[in-house]
Amino acid sequence: MIVNMKNPSIKVILIFMIPLLFLQACSKDNDDVIEEVNLNSTTDLVTDWNDLWLELDRYAEGMRPTSTARALAYIHLAGYETAVYDMEGYVSNGIKLQGLTIDKNQREANVNLNLALNTCYALVFDHFMINIKSSIDAKIEELKSLNELEFSADLNDSEIENSIAWGTYVANQVIAYSQTDIKAEAQIFDPQPTGYNPPIGIGYWTFSAEPERALFPYWGEVRTFIISSAQTTSEAPRTPYSEDPSSDFYAEMNEVYVVSTNAKLETNNDLWIAEYWSDDVEGMMMSPPGRHISIANQLIKQYELGFERSLGLLLKLGFSLNDAAVSCWADKFEYMTMRPSVYIQLHIDADYQTNLFKFINWPNPSFPGYPSGHSTFATAAGGILIDEFGDNIDFTDRSHEGRIEFKGSSRHFTSITEMYHENAYSRLPLGVHIKMDCDEGYRLGSEISNAVLNYNLRSSN
Repeated sequence: MIVNMKNPSIKVILIFMIPLLFLQACSKDNDDVIEEVNLNSTTDLVTDWNDLWLELDRYAEGMRPTSTARALAYIHLAGYETAVYDMEGYVSNGIKLQGLTIDKNQREANVNLNLALNTCYALVFDHFMINIKSSIDAKIEELKSLNELEFSADLNDSEIENSIAWGTYVANQVIAYSQTDIKAEAQIFDPQPTGYNPPIGIGYWTFSAEPERALFPYWGEVRTFIISSAQTTSEAPRTPYSEDPSSDFYAEMNEVYVVSTNAKLETNNDLWIAEYWSDDVEGMMMSPPGRHISIANQLIKQYELGFERSLGLLLKLGFSLNDAAVSCWADKFEYMTMRPSVYIQLHIDADYQTNLFKFINWPNPSFPGYPSGHSTFATAAGGILIDEFGDNIDFTDRSHEGRIEFKGSSRHFTSITEMYHENAYSRLPLGVHIKMDCDEGYRLGSEISNAVLNYNLRSSN
């Protein structure tokens, strides 16, 4: 929960709380108990900042889904690096990622991890989450200030100063590292470049002489952390474009038409799945990559992960989502596959609209269909979560709990594979992808998560 520090009553409460917190800390004689409390509070700090990030993500304009995935990678890299010297058996990425410099000698001995992490998160959130209205963006400073009051209560001036200095140093080093990725830096503030001239052809997403402006057309050139687009295997669409009603391509398009239309007319389970996983609409929903942070955050709380495992999980998740965005977008703009709504309107039903259309004023995401980004993100994240929690779970995803604008009521899952298969193929009843798009995304994301899982955070080898 984010507290408005401008409220005078909150300030009064905090003034009385701080001495109590200090007395409670001083009254504990058992160092092990104090350490346990500190470790638990660090995990709580991480999940609290993640909860705020999800709110920022909902309102960030022009980031989703690619620069959102990039932001997650750098944010969780910064969090991990701030804490790594307090994480037994873990090593810094400064010895693994070329161009990243983290000098351990900059860290004084008396650093409070919670205060350092709090400082770091505030700085990297503010840097990487862009185009957010001021009333929402102000919550970064509110959470930072509230946490500073709590974590500084029983620290001396030197501990406070050194903790803030370390968090600031790591944040600035990670930000500087991100800025050496010129390809990404050029695109995050110009996501739909007017200078991009896409190829035009039969069956292409850009089939007309005046194509829709592409979103992040050069994202395939952005830095990856573990596996590049050149290293992933890229499989061409298995079903060639055809307007013949007896063709496989027509059959896949007609499947989308039937399933999405029935979902709309019957308001059935398929519509619930489509809207529940859509995460396409700025201001209403979190982004597609952000959804996996929401799920991870809930699982961290449910399984009561310690801060070391939590930070390691979030780092790998960020890397996997980032690399998934790069490879997926490289393939999208190589194959330029047409979206279902265009094909259906031309060859099946001129009045067709997707189940996404009621939320936005255009029928499709602004990039080619193959492979599906949702499906790629699904298995890129799913593989990381299965490695941490196992596949069999008893989990209720409450990412959209309480929403009334769409069918976002919670869904229960008994396996991560089940959950992410549903996510990946939810794009059919939504009306924005055909099955081959989802199949290839599902395959590609698995390849990426497998590569990330081979990245060893506990060894310099």
